[in-house]
Amino acid sequence: MALLEIRWHGRGGQGAKTAALLFGDAAIETGKYIQAFPEYGPERMGAPVFAFNRIADEPILQHCGIRSPQIVVVLDPTLMETVDVTEGLPDDGVILVNTQKTAKEIKEQLHLTSQTVYVVDASKISVEILERDLPNTPMLGALIKVSKLLEFKPMLASVEKRLHKKFPNRPNIVKGNIEAIKRAYEEVGT
Repeated sequence: MALLEIRWHGRGGQGAKTAALLFGDAAIETGKYIQAFPEYGPERMGAPVFAFNRIADEPILQHCGIRSPQIVVVLDPTLMETVDVTEGLPDDGVILVNTQKTAKEIKEQLHLTSQTVYVVDASKISVEILERDLPNTPMLGALIKVSKLLEFKPMLASVEKRLHKKFPNRPNIVKGNIEAIKRAYEEVGT
């Protein structure tokens, strides 16, 4: 695989950085080379944040920001009103949005012509399973489905292992996030 770049858009507290890191950890375990890093200004809840991934079969020698991602993941659809989430997205790029809208509606809203749009209601999934609007792990499941960059079961095992380390005494959080990932993987569509 040639170098592929992903840009995550979210708001502080939604877990964009965590999702990029979980994706990176899972990719490393498959033998891929990966970079995962955030970019944000004043760290505060609700402020726009970006996170990034680079993934390749060869060592990655670039250490700069990502300006032309092949895939864009939008955790908060309200960002599309104030941030150009399609900036640098090539004609054959992919955008994945957490929304109740259809892919066609998002494509029209963003004035896209040839890019592929995928949608999943990650917030609904998160609220129903985790009892709070934290769309990062559902969006990770959707990303795995639409990108086909990683095999689902090994990625899921990697994420579960990382979540057990992060929440050693809270198995319900781990179980809920795994369930949310699975559900978004199944529900994402164009």
